[in-house]
Amino acid sequence: MTNADRLTSKQNLRVWLKVLKTTKHIEAMIREKLRDEFDTTLPRFDVMSALYRFDEGLRMSELSAALRVSNGNVTGIIERLVSDGLVLRETVSGDKRATIVRLTKAGRTSFETLADAHEKWIDDVLQVLEPEQSAALLTIMDEIDHSRGFTEG
Repeated sequence: MTNADRLTSKQNLRVWLKVLKTTKHIEAMIREKLRDEFDTTLPRFDVMSALYRFDEGLRMSELSAALRVSNGNVTGIIERLVSDGLVLRETVSGDKRATIVRLTKAGRTSFETLADAHEKWIDDVLQVLEPEQSAALLTIMDEIDHSRGFTEG
């Protein structure tokens, strides 16, 4: 490895650490705002977000896969969302072990309110970027994703 390669490697490590640190700060801010302004949690927001994209609902296993967490992690959140009237849970006909969950009308409305606030919070943080910088950052992140075979998630 040449000296230039070592310098690039160190710089890439610094980039990764800065991305990670910034992501953690933004995530902590989002968690705090969800808790303070809506008395909810980021995992609950994530579950509702996944369900919002599928009007017909998702099997619990599909929801867990979409969120990249275990069924056990999702089950407690779904239980609370059901008791709050935000999610419906239905048994799949022909397979009593499988359950489909989907947002109720109230759940969709609630999520839309959360999503609007979430978008505003992110915009407030990232408004320091010029539109060209934001576009360039997206391109860079896409290049990393595509070069490593990462998929959308």
